[in-house]
Amino acid sequence: MAIKTLSAKAATALDKELMSTGAFSIDQLMELAGLSVSQVVYRVHPPNKGNRVLVACGPGNNGGDGLVAARHLRHYGYRPAIYYPKRSKNELYQRLAKQLEDLEVPFVDDFPAALNSTDHIVDAVFGFSFSGEVREPFPAVIRAMEDTKLPVTSVDAPSSWNIETGPPESGLGSNFNPDFLISLTAPKPLAKFFKGRHFVGGRFVSPAIAKKYDFDVPEYQGIDQIVEVSIGGEKL
Repeated sequence: MAIKTLSAKAATALDKELMSTGAFSIDQLMELAGLSVSQVVYRVHPPNKGNRVLVACGPGNNGGDGLVAARHLRHYGYRPAIYYPKRSKNELYQRLAKQLEDLEVPFVDDFPAALNSTDHIVDAVFGFSFSGEVREPFPAVIRAMEDTKLPVTSVDAPSSWNIETGPPESGLGSNFNPDFLISLTAPKPLAKFFKGRHFVGGRFVSPAIAKKYDFDVPEYQGIDQIVEVSIGGEKL
């Protein structure tokens, strides 16, 4: 069974519908997304394998998901650190950052240097709405994630990848192949090019929404917010 995916245009429309007729707030969706990300990290890299997690956050919603995930990871017993160079002035993001500061989670300024004191990386820089060139200071972050031997979990999309066509053919990001990917709500077309362990997190989508946008809601178990799926789309 081929995996069903959402284009960037469809994913944008779906988000808007969830926050209108679906009656969700952006706070709720970001909290659920970040919770899913944190569960993937716990699944693939439990604290006893090394509890230092470096979370790279971009300026948009993907970065917000990373901030939420870091808060949950802190409560799970990890020692997260945040790289968040382009802080949003939006109140929601400021509140998420304040919550981390209150938990004494450090914010770091030098991503490549911070790699020397971490065990796992969360790539929450760019999500499904990314297009165009990677702007400063993020090229150095993507290069560092390309070169590192540490495990990397990407949120919704490996940063620098095209949502439809996957990794760049050459240049920055062309050799970036994270170990783990968490697709939020539903996989995007780039998932067809991903070779690592792939998870879906979206345990809030109604059957009507899934039918309208023609994707399958996986069968979540117990209290899990995530399901691991194969390249072909089947549940593992």
